[in-house]
Amino acid sequence: MKKGGKLIVFSAPSGSGKTTIVRHLLSQPELNLAFSVSATSRPRRPKEKQGEHYYFMSISEFKKHIKNDDFLEWEEVYRDNFYGTLKSEVTRLWEEGKNVIFDIDVAGGLRIKRKFPDLTLAVFVKPPSVDELKIRLKKRSTENEDKINMRIAKASIELATAPQFDKIVKNYDLDTALKESRDLVADFVGLPQDKTKADPEK
Repeated sequence: MKKGGKLIVFSAPSGSGKTTIVRHLLSQPELNLAFSVSATSRPRRPKEKQGEHYYFMSISEFKKHIKNDDFLEWEEVYRDNFYGTLKSEVTRLWEEGKNVIFDIDVAGGLRIKRKFPDLTLAVFVKPPSVDELKIRLKKRSTENEDKINMRIAKASIELATAPQFDKIVKNYDLDTALKESRDLVADFVGLPQDKTKADPEK
């Protein structure tokens, strides 16, 4: 892969709020970010669109891409539920002159950091507690109790990986987490800190 802009990885257990943070950052034009759409073999949920939320594939199609070494990183997150980042997706966004932002699994985020250590800012979004995660996941109403319990069990393991990331953002208060995340990314891509928000008198 030909190297291009910066890579910004946001990883966290499900329900931590990383997707909300990433969407906020994408709405800040000065950061020059573009979202890396992941590929997955999991079933599409209602309202999800092909190529916008994920590149949805069959299990056999996903495995063919693995065999062809088409992924920058991939992971079997749950049995027969594969997720991965296509090299072609990152190359496409780099060719557009963008910094690429990822909303991905903890293991995938760390793999990208290892492959591009100098180009990558890896951020772990930490939830207030595992109990709070369970409440958030139940509020989504997108999965059954068994699947939620699987995610919670996985979250406990994922939380232990936080020290391996460059930065940890504690999402106890969303507004604070959004500002902290914006400042981290702005600094990494070489923008000055947002002084106007920090000092309301100016």
